Amino acid sequence: MNDRYDSAIKFYLLATKLKYKLRSGWDSSHWNINSDRLESIAEHVYGTLILAISLDSALVLENELESQINFDKVLKMLVIHEIGEVLIGDITPFDNITPLEKKEMEHKAVIEVVGDLFKKEELISIMFEFDERKTPEAKFAYYCDKMEADIQAKVYQDNGLQRPLSDQENNVVFNNSKVQKMVESGASTAFDIWYEWDKHIFEENNMFKTLHKRIKEKDTNMI
Repeated sequence: MNDRYDSAIKFYLLATKLKYKLRSGWDSSHWNINSDRLESIAEHVYGTLILAISLDSALVLENELESQINFDKVLKMLVIHEIGEVLIGDITPFDNITPLEKKEMEHKAVIEVVGDLFKKEELISIMFEFDERKTPEAKFAYYCDKMEADIQAKVYQDNGLQRPLSDQENNVVFNNSKVQKMVESGASTAFDIWYEWDKHIFEENNMFKTLHKRIKEKDTNMI
């Protein structure tokens, strides 16, 4: 029995290190947010949970996907969806690591962080389900994960913390060819690029598609 207590404490101590690890998208080699304090991975996780609860509580769920959802499972999925980053950090699509390599690294890290917890198989299974994005819960959690990042980008933009596109010399995202095409097509702010990059994700879900558009249209300081 004492081993189970030790496993629980070990998992807690590892998992809560996310409080001290920063989201890479805002750092000096990415969008270089003009603030002394950047968002931690744990704050992002908290944001996804609040977003899921907000949508479940405040909006009429509009289609078959949402009507099938087990929200307890969604919340558990979101709690652990970044847990591997305790060991590997926050890897972005612009860090010269392929999606397959990233998934393999994350899965290995998740297994290590979960350790010998009594319900380790359940947690590992939920994490792998999230990555596959095939079940209603995994799709919803994935939408929350991506939407929360876009909302945070808009909050930084509306508070004057996103640097202008003319000040992105060392930004590995801005130098991406797809992003450059967005600029050529009229993207004028950092958030414009975040929005264009992610909007296709929500095309099949009217609720998230509408929410994404509303975030673009609104000043987050005025809502």
